[in-house]
Amino acid sequence: MTATPELAIPSIASPDLLRSVFRRHAAGVAVITARGADGPVGFTATSLTSVSAEPPMLSFGIGTGASSWPAIARADHVGVHILGEHQQELAATFARSGADRFGAPTVWHDGPEGVPVLDGVLAWMVCRVVTRVPAGDHRIVLAEVTLGDPSGPGRPLLYHQGRFTALRD
Repeated sequence: MTATPELAIPSIASPDLLRSVFRRHAAGVAVITARGADGPVGFTATSLTSVSAEPPMLSFGIGTGASSWPAIARADHVGVHILGEHQQELAATFARSGADRFGAPTVWHDGPEGVPVLDGVLAWMVCRVVTRVPAGDHRIVLAEVTLGDPSGPGRPLLYHQGRFTALRD
């Protein structure tokens, strides 16, 4: 008979518990962009989820205190960019508060519906915002994909244990 390992005492639900658990969850890294009243806005997201194939829909979360939130709250369309393992610095730039996210060395262009489209990503989509659902201190944005390009070369960037990393074979 094998010994049963001692079980840890569960923690009471808290923001720290949630953060600690999700540090153990590897997530793909995306950058969400939109056209704001004062120019392009964007942020790094690890909450991107495929929602529906028919029609093609996705979701992502954004904090209502985020600098990009006012533009995302009003945008009819957003850009969704899947980052490659070679884009750790780009992910960090779009995650950093107060950064000039669209200044050099970021390379981008105006895409369909006026959405800022990042160059050199693994894949990108332009999506029509369908709704924004309140969820605590965040909003879950549901958006329908209108067009995109999945043909960028490379392997995906991941976020795990509080840092950007790459897949290991």
